[in-house]
Amino acid sequence: MNGFLNKRRQTTSSGDTSPDITSLPSLSGSVSPPDTGVDISSTDYAQRRRELMKMMADLKSMGAEALIDLPSVVVIGGQSAGKSSLVEAVSGINVPRDSGTCTRCPMECTMSSHATSWSCSITLRMSFDSNGQDMPKTNTVPFGQKTITDRNEVEVWLRRAQSAILNPNVSASSFHTKTIEELRSAKNMLKFSRNVVCVSIEDPDATDLSFYDLPGLIQNEEAETVALVKGLVEHYTQKKNTIILTTIPMSDDMENQQSMSLARAADPDGKRTIGVLTKPDTLGFGAINQRRRWVEIIEGRSEDHKLRHGFYCVRLPDDAERSQRLSRAELQRRAAEYFDTTSPWNGVTDRHRFGIPGFVSDVSRLLIQLIEEALPRLREDIDKLLAQCNKEFDALPPPLANDPQIEVLGRVNAFCDVFKSYVNGSHEDKRLAQRNRALYAIFKRDIRGTAPDFRPFEKPEDYVPLDDTEGKMTLTERDPGVKTMGIYEISKVIHEAIGWELPNNVPYQAKANLIAQFIKLWVAPSERCLAGVNDVLDQVIDTLIGIHFGRFKVLEGYVGDLIRTQVDTCKALAKEAVKKALDLENTPYYTQNTHYLQTLGEKWLAYYKAARNQPHKYKVDHKPYEVCNVAYAQEEECEYYHPHMASELPQFEVLRAVAERSETPQDKALRALAEAGYTNLSVSDLARLLPPDSREKELIVMADVRAYYHVAYKRIIDNIPLTIEHALHHALAEQLSQSLFTSLLTDVASGHNFSERMNELVSEDPSVAQKRASLSTRKQRLSDIRRRLMTFGNNI
Repeated sequence: MNGFLNKRRQTTSSGDTSPDITSLPSLSGSVSPPDTGVDISSTDYAQRRRELMKMMADLKSMGAEALIDLPSVVVIGGQSAGKSSLVEAVSGINVPRDSGTCTRCPMECTMSSHATSWSCSITLRMSFDSNGQDMPKTNTVPFGQKTITDRNEVEVWLRRAQSAILNPNVSASSFHTKTIEELRSAKNMLKFSRNVVCVSIEDPDATDLSFYDLPGLIQNEEAETVALVKGLVEHYTQKKNTIILTTIPMSDDMENQQSMSLARAADPDGKRTIGVLTKPDTLGFGAINQRRRWVEIIEGRSEDHKLRHGFYCVRLPDDAERSQRLSRAELQRRAAEYFDTTSPWNGVTDRHRFGIPGFVSDVSRLLIQLIEEALPRLREDIDKLLAQCNKEFDALPPPLANDPQIEVLGRVNAFCDVFKSYVNGSHEDKRLAQRNRALYAIFKRDIRGTAPDFRPFEKPEDYVPLDDTEGKMTLTERDPGVKTMGIYEISKVIHEAIGWELPNNVPYQAKANLIAQFIKLWVAPSERCLAGVNDVLDQVIDTLIGIHFGRFKVLEGYVGDLIRTQVDTCKALAKEAVKKALDLENTPYYTQNTHYLQTLGEKWLAYYKAARNQPHKYKVDHKPYEVCNVAYAQEEECEYYHPHMASELPQFEVLRAVAERSETPQDKALRALAEAGYTNLSVSDLARLLPPDSREKELIVMADVRAYYHVAYKRIIDNIPLTIEHALHHALAEQLSQSLFTSLLTDVASGHNFSERMNELVSEDPSVAQKRASLSTRKQRLSDIRRRLMTFGNNI
């Protein structure tokens, strides 16, 4: 078969091997089969051509045109351009003719020479609804008589078929008996339609060919009608595998032809457009310049009008000849005689450019070559579409297979199990635990920021904060409610708390009042923490509801409301539990961790004394060394260093230099005391050697309150998170299953029909069912098309 057809491919720079109509040879005398005296209809080429045309017809009936770009031929032209006469001359049948626009839907005409006698059949290919939207499935419906054997009956049946297309809500069979007059006077529902009247002609004298006859382009109509016809023509001509046959009356200038303008717009380079020049006999003998220009166009010498496949000139029968009902052979003989005897046409060398036979033969061969070239790409396109369809289909949930009751209860149980694993942190998705840990870390920072800001000086604002007993840490984020307090402020608190205490006895109430100041600041961070945890819980719950119940919208809405009601209940209980946990920190201020409290109190007292003994070191503008500004959550030891060391030594040497720094006076004192037998002493113990401070009682209050803050701080940063976890998440996880099943069964059982209610809960979302049905239909159509393409391919 390769000897008969050119199967070249055009390879683009990107490596694409998709066929292109421009890769086919231009239409000239060379594309016609050689004149060897052999009847070409009996050759392998003819057999192959019939098979290709049959395959294209099958693909179109399957609706393949809506999915892939099938090779095709379309005939376009304006009113009075001779388009209808051209279609009649090519097909050998009479098509409807009326004043104005007669053709109001595409007509596909397929001619086959594989027959012993003439016959015709008509079908309706319905691919679009009344609004012009794609239908899920293309329906090919036989229309009227199964086979028409009288050529004279074709016209009326074509009118009837078009009326059926234009009235999609009326039974097609109701048009079978209507007369031409009834059809002309009928009011159609649609002005135009994209659905197709398919005419299949068996004619032993025909050339195998398939083409679309489109409605004639109009200008003197309503703007909406003009746009409808233009849009329909553009729909076909813009397809890259479409050969455009544009009819051009020679009685008018080429520039005036709207069909040529639309062809140029769709095919700017003229690589798939063929010009068909009609009405050459309307040019008078005096129109010498016009005839000369048309000859230049036909011979391809016109720079303004060049097409890759050129122009053809045809003489079509006039009204008188049509009325005589002359045979096709006689009409072609008269046309050939006209071109052979009339100047300047008889002077054109390429005689193949004149008359219907050569034109039809060349177009047929070009279409067959285009189909051959397109086959590999069509198979690839179908495979891609089928793979994408399978992917989308597999992504949809399968139809419900379980009993509705089992499905509902199973999904509820699975939801509860998964949520419990979220709470326990055993699920692979750690979102709930991780986001809550982050919120608890923020809570810890906020509570750390409520530490009392005691500065044991008369003017505390002149000194740096003392945020740890070593003087190596400064809080980066302090609660705005914390007040800086010095000696005078503490003295005032003591004075206001004195009742009937004996002299030199500091009232306990003074310490209690100071403790209350930072305890009350813990409410806001706790509430913020709980609110953040609630938000995280809502997001997790919504996600899980969507995962487990989203397939069934009724069930999702119903169970979702039950779940959220239970969540709200647990939120309220958690809020109350957090409040109670905070209330525990109110009076009495108590701890059994007395050793830690006492140790801290002694350290803070020594620290405050040491600071008062050497106040210049704590002045705001005094910088004997850089103090590391560490985060709230880091309470590790932090060494200090001199700034110049970082610039003079590599970074990895800084810590070594710090470790080797000179011995401080405190170190010397501790070493001397150890040599004297006073071992296990720290720097804070040296404060006891200082002389008594006149503000001893204020310093003791500061130290004791500061020590208690640390005891309570370490307690609250654990108690609040644990309270939230148990009162909210764990309580919800434990109660959810029983609550849901109780509410669900109570509600459903109270109805009239338990089974119907369960069916209602798992009723599938209509959009999902519709999409599954659509994809299933599409999948079947693509599979059928692929099978048809592959079956043909196996015969190559």
